[in-house]
Amino acid sequence: MRAAITGWGIAIPKNRLTNSDLEKRVETSNEWIVERTGIKERRIAEPGETTASLAIEAGEAALKCANITADEIDLLIVATATPEQPIPHTGAFVGEGLGLRCGSFDISAGCAGFVYELVTGSALLTSGSLRHVLVIGAETLSRVTDPNDRSTCILFGDGAAAMVLTPSDDDGPGLISWDLGCDGSSAGLLGITAGGSRVPASEKTIAAGMQYIKMQGQEVFRRAVRVVVDSALISLERAGVTANEIDWFIPHQANLRIIEAGARRLKIPMEKTVVNIDKYGNTSAASIPLALAEAADSGKIKSGDRILLSGFGAGMTWGSAVIEWGSP
Repeated sequence: MRAAITGWGIAIPKNRLTNSDLEKRVETSNEWIVERTGIKERRIAEPGETTASLAIEAGEAALKCANITADEIDLLIVATATPEQPIPHTGAFVGEGLGLRCGSFDISAGCAGFVYELVTGSALLTSGSLRHVLVIGAETLSRVTDPNDRSTCILFGDGAAAMVLTPSDDDGPGLISWDLGCDGSSAGLLGITAGGSRVPASEKTIAAGMQYIKMQGQEVFRRAVRVVVDSALISLERAGVTANEIDWFIPHQANLRIIEAGARRLKIPMEKTVVNIDKYGNTSAASIPLALAEAADSGKIKSGDRILLSGFGAGMTWGSAVIEWGSP
């Protein structure tokens, strides 16, 4: 059996933070940001909007799209790097908000989180005789980004996207192949150092800004291009297809230059590459499903299309997958 995507939905805060807005806050310019990242604006959660509230909104839209009710969901997985709170897991709040009464858990794999939950959800769906699995990528990265750090505040935005997974025949639409990995030796390149068991939060850590994302941008860029390409090639080989047979490439939306470099090395034209980083910035675990859902809503993706997903994130994690689009 395979697991096909039969419903999808997104949740985007109304509040926009443009490059012009950032020019008033830090020493930067619209031209500098666009040239180096491709980002023109990003969405920022309002007071009262949280990772869970965005996930609930996206989940409701996905259930409606799939034409199913909450009691037909047998498992919920939430991928996020910005959980609602340390304990309990974000899925507890999301499940309650959606009216679910099934098992749930979170996955923390950074910006590769959606591919991780897609693979995990598909495996549990097809091996456990489940009816439907709901997977959601949701983030409020603005809450963990230093507003005065021009190297990171220009990059990150908030949002959520959800997908309903449903059993499909083994030769039907759904997840065909995948590759997951993590190089823990690179964990120090991107992360939040305080707030966990290693460095508990304190007045001292807060004064030092250790609750915010820190990133070694150039090294992340260098490694990201490599892992996106290497992982994608593994998934293509396992699927028994070539890059020429891929209809759409949907990479993690971290940086337009990374996307272009990855597509170029995979020999996938940009016309077949889905890009929305200009509107939302880097939304981490919400990035790939948000781009996938928008492409589906626009009619760009057709039934039978083969889609290559590829993400990378803190850890350094990576994940890629080949899926066939369509209903079982």
